[in-house]
Amino acid sequence: MLLALTLATTALATGCKPVAFHGTAYEPPEMAPSVVLNNAAGGKFDLADQHGSVVLIFFGYTHCPDVCPTTLSDWKRVKAELGHNASRVKFVFVSVDPARDDPATLHAYVSRFDPDFIGATSDSTTLANIEKSFHVESAREETGSASGYVVTHPSQTFVVDKDGNLRLLYSFGMKTSDVVSDIRNLLHGA
Repeated sequence: MLLALTLATTALATGCKPVAFHGTAYEPPEMAPSVVLNNAAGGKFDLADQHGSVVLIFFGYTHCPDVCPTTLSDWKRVKAELGHNASRVKFVFVSVDPARDDPATLHAYVSRFDPDFIGATSDSTTLANIEKSFHVESAREETGSASGYVVTHPSQTFVVDKDGNLRLLYSFGMKTSDVVSDIRNLLHGA
């Protein structure tokens, strides 16, 4: 009780108040895994090079009928609501279907939502290792349909803070205003 009172008093005295995030917080925050992928523009995307920016990462694929386009549409609204702060946020769509999502296809797909969104992928082995480091996985499932298969994949968005730490995890369908609030807090050092 004394410790809680001391912390509350210190927070009031310094003008700091604890931030209540809307997403699921990593407590304590942990260093984000290494992520080096081929981006849709033909270069490399290296998560370690993004210090100073908040990074949203989503694992999906361009033939996804529902979760992926919905998530990218949500990101478009988040980016718009962030206004000038959006320049300090990276939105990274990681394709887990490298067989169909070549750089040109991936670039065309993410650009339909926003030309600044980053589409990235790699070979299946690299992707599996990255997914494992995030404690998620995707799997190809044959359907017998014209497309041949679908890919089951995670529906969460991972949020990496400007210091390279995993800070938040968003479930599919988070409210835009909640995501914007959290990102602003992270941009301002929360």
